[in-house]
Amino acid sequence: MDERIWERPQWLDTAVFYEIYPQSFQDSNADGIGDIQGIISRLDYIQQLGCNALWINPCFDSPFKDAGYDVRNYCKVAERYGTNDDLVELFEQAHSKGIRVLLDLVPGHTSEEHAWFEASKQAERNEYSDRYIWTNSAFEGYNMPFIGGESDRNGTYILNFFKCQPALNYGFATIDKPWQDGVDSEAAEATRQAMIDVMRFWLSRGCDGFRVDMANSLVKNDGDDKPETIRAWQQMLGVVKSEYPDAAFVSEWGKPEQALRAGFDMDFYLDWRWDGKGNGYNLLARDVVDALDAEHDHSYFSARGGGSITAFLDDYLPQYEATRDKGYFCLITCNHDTPRLAPRLDERERKVALGMLLTMPGVPFVYYGDEIGMHYRDIPTKEGGYARTGSRTPMQWNGNANAGFSEASAQELYLPVDEASDASNVEEQMSRNDSMWSWVRDVLQLRKNNDALHSGASFDVVSAEPDARSFVYTRSSRRGGESVLVALNPGLESESIALPENLNITQGSEAPLLALGEAQIADSTLRLGAQSFAVFKLA
Repeated sequence: MDERIWERPQWLDTAVFYEIYPQSFQDSNADGIGDIQGIISRLDYIQQLGCNALWINPCFDSPFKDAGYDVRNYCKVAERYGTNDDLVELFEQAHSKGIRVLLDLVPGHTSEEHAWFEASKQAERNEYSDRYIWTNSAFEGYNMPFIGGESDRNGTYILNFFKCQPALNYGFATIDKPWQDGVDSEAAEATRQAMIDVMRFWLSRGCDGFRVDMANSLVKNDGDDKPETIRAWQQMLGVVKSEYPDAAFVSEWGKPEQALRAGFDMDFYLDWRWDGKGNGYNLLARDVVDALDAEHDHSYFSARGGGSITAFLDDYLPQYEATRDKGYFCLITCNHDTPRLAPRLDERERKVALGMLLTMPGVPFVYYGDEIGMHYRDIPTKEGGYARTGSRTPMQWNGNANAGFSEASAQELYLPVDEASDASNVEEQMSRNDSMWSWVRDVLQLRKNNDALHSGASFDVVSAEPDARSFVYTRSSRRGGESVLVALNPGLESESIALPENLNITQGSEAPLLALGEAQIADSTLRLGAQSFAVFKLA
């Protein structure tokens, strides 16, 4: 495999992202759906919280059978969100406030209504006939989801996910049928070039990069190590990065060694749970079948059901160590596909959780509303959301009608606003120094002011015992000089940890820079009260 190394944009070292689901963030024209002008109107809020970068979920033209992940036109903003000019204005307004903006790129498939697919399904050969993956007969399928009988073309087409999402053709790593194209075919190359052109289109208009949907799924019949998918990204990102070296790319991949080798700057630690077994991130925050089931939750952050941090570290550390000098392995508070922590975890549990998530290595991502503890809700599906719909409800700004999200009638809203008696809102949370919002702001302010907490600062475990609840680690600036000790105890009993002598706990450093609950150092012993979190400065 050809190894290619690109410089990561320096701004990522101090970046803190805020993910916005555009249809649910802020409605500016009273039609019940959030829009780009609504986002522009809330940029000061995002800056005040402590975030300096945005990831905006797909805002392109779409039939919205999969909430915009079924793209009908990559180069046109969906009318319900505004216009291309509105999006360019967002870039400009955000940049004036020091905020970067990533868009959501969906390279693996399009909507069945995309002009490329309309041409590809024609019986007559044309330049788009091979843009998608077709078999040789309307009665021949494959061991991947496929659809037949929907066009004049004599073939069935391969799907990604829903019926409405035909897979784009990046070739097959292993060919076992005559209708399959290789990864070096003209058809696969044309698809790669088309995606390069999409990225160029938005980067030239002020976009700062992309979050890439299912980045590991492009080449079919690729091996577990994804060698050909990696090679495809090396080519595409190599071209784009050479032209826009300050652009940033984060992959929905979940295997940082592969994603960073492919040329991405960041990879997400995704929430995976298969056959009742979770990966490290799932064990950390969501180790339960039902997202609303606090009683049976065994995640680390659960005060009553959680155990040791060691299970998380067993999964996390090998991936971090293998990639710590190659890019960022990023933790998220949640995302549009992941159940929110509330109400399963109460506010104190969530404060401890976000304290850790926002002080670990990598670039942190805050999902809109997590800073005020918005609830995951059991509600009917909307636009292909199914169980994910409960994490996509309107932002709760104040105690007014529709929580300040929209001036439309409640019946016209994209999704119903949370009307629970304990539903939080920004206005109320910002008025209290002990609120979830104030805690997140304080943690992010501490991160901003300390090089030791920046994305690329080093990370070392100090204490993580299998029979304890506490977790203690250090972060140290790679520029030298600054180091901090981060400690948390999500459990209900106090714990004491003997600190190694080489930590340089000196006179005056016993008082924490930031603390939740009891946290103190005396005689090289760290004492953590129940459900506590603290950051100490080291000499």
